[in-house]
Amino acid sequence: MTSPLLLWTIFGAVMAAILYIDLGLLNRHSHIISMRRAGAWVAVWVALALLFCAGIWWKLGETKALEFLTAYIIEYSLSVDNLFVFALIFVWFRTAPQHQPRILNWGILGAVVMRLLMILAGVALISRFRWMIYVFGAALLYTAWKMLVKSGEETAPGDNPALRLLKKYLPFTDTLSADRFFVYEAGVWFATPLFATLVVVEASDVVFAIDSIPAVLAISRDPFIVYTSNVFAILGLRSLYFLLAGMLGMFAYLKYGISVILFFVGVKMLVSGFYHIPTVVSLAVVACGLAVSVLASVLFPAGKK
Repeated sequence: MTSPLLLWTIFGAVMAAILYIDLGLLNRHSHIISMRRAGAWVAVWVALALLFCAGIWWKLGETKALEFLTAYIIEYSLSVDNLFVFALIFVWFRTAPQHQPRILNWGILGAVVMRLLMILAGVALISRFRWMIYVFGAALLYTAWKMLVKSGEETAPGDNPALRLLKKYLPFTDTLSADRFFVYEAGVWFATPLFATLVVVEASDVVFAIDSIPAVLAISRDPFIVYTSNVFAILGLRSLYFLLAGMLGMFAYLKYGISVILFFVGVKMLVSGFYHIPTVVSLAVVACGLAVSVLASVLFPAGKK
């Protein structure tokens, strides 16, 4: 069920080094990220994920590698839905383009920590209470149905429960101060609109994780495979956002493909007690669902709202 400690150590060291280069050196200060630079980083993160998958194949075998690749594709495809919400949040808070990378940087770091805790909890629940897998499966079916029938009306980011709760105990200011999250005025620390934006981004990721983690657990229950696939998808999300920010409306039918994927993995969880769907079949379903929905969006742009 668990991979050797050495693999965890290597993964942690490599991720720490890459994050230091990406966030600590190259993207330390607020700036606007061009589509060209974003595209280059998307290619880097995808290449690293595939290289890591090859390493898993070499050290752990074909089955684990296919589990990682399938989980990575599922998580990455679900992350596209996050991009729409990020765009909505930035528009609502009127976040300047040069400040958006800083918010996503911290949001990603927070997501990496939260996903680890939630994944460990999810694996522990399934291991201890076998019937939890059916709860997760039913939850995925509900999510798939909700994605198909939702009207598009979203709750205003400013009404986020986490932000409203925080405002009861922490004073906020409506004035920006460069790219700072807190300012000290008249002997009092105030949270800035950038911090409010960050809180909503982090809270949104928790909601997404509740949907995406059970989907990945349907593919593998090895914490190493589930967590590493999540991390690679999350770390590539920031660059993907700036690459696709101006083209999100093009993918009109993507939600249908994602809902099909969620429905499939939900069914896989529900039947896991008496029938095992091979990982290669799961990979084929996920790839076909994404390919058909993206191709339909490109060929029939009239469906775009």
